[in-house]
Amino acid sequence: GAWQYSIPPDAAEDRIDWDRFLGNAPKRPFEPIRLFRWRNYNDYGTGLAGDLYVHLLTGLHVVTGSLGPTRVFSVGGTRFWKDGRDAPDVMLCTMEYAKTDQHPEFTFALRVNFASGEPSERFGLKFVGSEGTMNVDFSTVKLMKNPRESEPGMTLNTFPKDVQKAIEKEYYAKYPRTRPNADSMRPESEEVYTSRADAHQLHHNNFYRAVRTRKPFFEDGVFGFRTAGPALLANVSLFEQRMCRWDPVALRQV
Repeated sequence: GAWQYSIPPDAAEDRIDWDRFLGNAPKRPFEPIRLFRWRNYNDYGTGLAGDLYVHLLTGLHVVTGSLGPTRVFSVGGTRFWKDGRDAPDVMLCTMEYAKTDQHPEFTFALRVNFASGEPSERFGLKFVGSEGTMNVDFSTVKLMKNPRESEPGMTLNTFPKDVQKAIEKEYYAKYPRTRPNADSMRPESEEVYTSRADAHQLHHNNFYRAVRTRKPFFEDGVFGFRTAGPALLANVSLFEQRMCRWDPVALRQV
């Protein structure tokens, strides 16, 4: 975790083409840490959003069929790794997906945290729906059936007794009381599906098949742009401290 890649003991200036590594990035004296831990520096990479958010957006778009968000807002910073890096080690982002003819509106919350110095417990997605939740990671899908509340609730204590009774009467007329039954008292159901498939191998297989058959895979360049664009806007939002808008059809910032 935290991109603390090991630096070879013999990483000397006479063994590394430093200028070639820098390329169009700002010129600076030889620092092997910047080569071997390049993800920690905004001069060479796109940080948490470019490395990790892209994977989460890919999964989301595959499952939902969505084209992308319309608004992106993020916060974060370097909270723990005070080692010279300028890429954040904590980043929280919210993306808003607008309603379309094919999809309902929803909000996507992303979180990456290197601040504890420990790997995250789970890298994956959690979908919260009207009939329950679904957790998805690299090899497991967990379905939990817990329908949302059938009534919103009410507050009565601050009202006089006669007003409380009037409120209760109106409330229970709209949301009738129900008696407990076997279904309502049954524990929440949980289903777990596990796959032994290797995601990395499947990606390679899809790529080689597309090359051999000349038939593009659905995760083509446009699909990639639909995930990379909003992910990089998360960086823009963070560093410029503002809300960003995205057109998921025209694939551009607005």
